[in-house]
Amino acid sequence: MVAKMVKRKNCSERNLKTGFEHFLEMDMKKNITAKDDLKWERKLAKKLRVKEGKLWGVDDGINSLFEEIPSVVDSLGEGEILEAQKFSLGSSVKKRKKSGLVVETSSGDVALEHVSIKMCSSKKHEELLEQGPEGGMAHMVAIRVAKPVKTFGPEVVMEKAPALEESIKYKAPYLRSCAGNESEEYHQIQRQIRGLLNRLSESNLESITKEMVTIFHSVDRSVSSQIITEEVLASCSRGQRGNEQYAAVFAAFVAGMAYLVGNEFSAELVASLAKSFEDEYLRNEELPLRNLTLLLSYLYIFNVFTSDLIYDLLIILSKQLLEIDVSTILTILQCSGMKLRHDDPVAMKNFILSVQNRMNELKATSGDGKSNINNKRMEFMLETICNIKNNKKSPKEDTVQYAQINKWLQKLRVEDTVIRGLKWSKLLDPDKSGHWWLSSNMAFLADNAEEVAARIDGEVLEVQKMLQLAATLGMNTDARRAIFCVIMTSVDVLDAFQKLLRLDLPGKQDRDIMRVILRCCLREEAFNKYYTILASHLCKHDKNQKYTLQYCLWDHFKRLESMNPMTSLHLARFVAEMLASFTLSLAVLKTVELSDTKQLTPTRIMHFRMIFEAIFKNPDRVVWNIFKRIAVAPELETLRNGIKFFVREYVVSRNKGFAGKFKVAKRALNSVEVLLY
Repeated sequence: MVAKMVKRKNCSERNLKTGFEHFLEMDMKKNITAKDDLKWERKLAKKLRVKEGKLWGVDDGINSLFEEIPSVVDSLGEGEILEAQKFSLGSSVKKRKKSGLVVETSSGDVALEHVSIKMCSSKKHEELLEQGPEGGMAHMVAIRVAKPVKTFGPEVVMEKAPALEESIKYKAPYLRSCAGNESEEYHQIQRQIRGLLNRLSESNLESITKEMVTIFHSVDRSVSSQIITEEVLASCSRGQRGNEQYAAVFAAFVAGMAYLVGNEFSAELVASLAKSFEDEYLRNEELPLRNLTLLLSYLYIFNVFTSDLIYDLLIILSKQLLEIDVSTILTILQCSGMKLRHDDPVAMKNFILSVQNRMNELKATSGDGKSNINNKRMEFMLETICNIKNNKKSPKEDTVQYAQINKWLQKLRVEDTVIRGLKWSKLLDPDKSGHWWLSSNMAFLADNAEEVAARIDGEVLEVQKMLQLAATLGMNTDARRAIFCVIMTSVDVLDAFQKLLRLDLPGKQDRDIMRVILRCCLREEAFNKYYTILASHLCKHDKNQKYTLQYCLWDHFKRLESMNPMTSLHLARFVAEMLASFTLSLAVLKTVELSDTKQLTPTRIMHFRMIFEAIFKNPDRVVWNIFKRIAVAPELETLRNGIKFFVREYVVSRNKGFAGKFKVAKRALNSVEVLLY
């Protein structure tokens, strides 16, 4: 029992102080040796699980908390350091390669943080020891200069190493482990982004953009923006000849990213695109230049920036009109020429004048006027400019392209992030800094403050006039007034169509669009086909608009008796145009009893006679198709008989010139043949 108590007492006394506390209480000047020092350092490293100068596992930044706490060997002298060298070299033959401490000094104090010992064979160790302290220290210990550190023991002054102090810069310990992994992390993100861009298409555009946003926020913004920009430009410029769909998908991706992460991303990408464009232009590389031009054009189409930048580039290209200039201008005009004309007709006029002036200069310098301008590409460019000037669209521009992309971008409302006032020279400016895409816009406005103020006043007055006119026409709701202002202030049909789609009216308020169009058409002094073409576009885009138009026409048919003759004429021509464009069919007349002489008043007879006379003015093929569309349906038998009766009694009897057209109409109504489109 007594032995157990003694043993327990001895254990409690032994546990009162740790070995490290005993070590601190030792007289460091007299008792500690280099051998003991390294022994304690290794034990401490093993306890703290320190390997190669850093904690095992993920660096949690704890090293930064101990910057002001020195090592326990800060107070060692030169002789003891040399003794530590010999001990470490002797013990390294038996043990595996390890890293020790580095001596860092900046003044009289000493701070040993990390010693990199180059392990060799035992024979090599002996040779180094024989060389003395100079040879051993030169080959095995790296001494770095750091800030002075306070020690816990007595202060020991060591001399600096001036040669190493100037050649080696200090790097914080918690940053040393990141330097080696930086390039690998960069390449890993680059491979991930490249893989996503390689799979980018119109169908998965939204999902890949969301993944790219996640990657963008996972690392530094500048790094992620730089990688994405480089990969997008590389994908679009290098490789085979790119098509418009490929450029459109990448431009839509950039527009979506600009909304989701900020327009500084799109601004930096456009600046890099301009730099790549200039490089390819100077190298006269036509294929990469065309691919970059397509991307630039679709970035404009998808509202990443305004038309100012494109017009600035076109003016620059028109100054020389070399072959590569002509090719680039032609690519831009074929891709976005009509949109450029709609956005800024005045700038388009200035560009055309610039081209004409350059053509006159080329004719004057060539003498005969043929050597510099007589080539097919130049002729095609001039023909394209002429078509744009005359608002003559190509067949592909009559259809709404990239419907899925446009729907997604409208949902994001990317027009809110459009960059305004960009100039080509600003993109290439090497001294631009800060939010340069915003500062350029502000500078542009500041230089033209009076002009901008005058333009704003004019726009306010125009809006006030439009609102007063809307009130006189019975536009009694905010939705109808907005629709009216869009229709009356648009440049052309396509501009009005796109603006009406962007109104995004809630609920069934979009049905007011067709009512406002019809009311505006009937109140004009002269009939304007602008309203029929706009209504046709809307009906083809949304079938609900077609149904709304039918109900509006039926309501007007009921009020024919109280309608003035001019309004009745406009309504008749409107219906005839909608039938001739095959937006509506003659089934719209099924609510009218054309064979009932009691209901056919002079006013109603006059109105429907004008409709059929306008139809008969079309070619036979169009007349055939108009009447053939109601020939098969059995529920329209009454309508077919009513049409034959009305045309025979009230149209052909008064004008024998329509007899031939009536024969075509009758054969179409009795035929089961296909339509002749």
